[in-house]
Amino acid sequence: MDCRPDCGACCIAPSITSPIPGMPHGKPAGVRCIQLTDDLRCAIFGQPERPHFCGGLQPEPAMCGTSREHAIRWLGELEQLTQPAP
Repeated sequence: MDCRPDCGACCIAPSITSPIPGMPHGKPAGVRCIQLTDDLRCAIFGQPERPHFCGGLQPEPAMCGTSREHAIRWLGELEQLTQPAP
């Protein structure tokens, strides 16, 4: 499956705990990655400084669904379900 054009959900919804160029402490869930371009593509795609997490998150039907809104909601729910216990 290829990424949906004009989506960027995987660059907004999940938290990323490893450094990202321009975001040395990663990013919290729901915050747009600084490397997400205006056309919702990754500016560091394929580059070694791209976090391993990002390369491991591959588009698939359950996550992406039929809309950007579905993907944001699905990833947000996954984020909540995988939070460490307080």
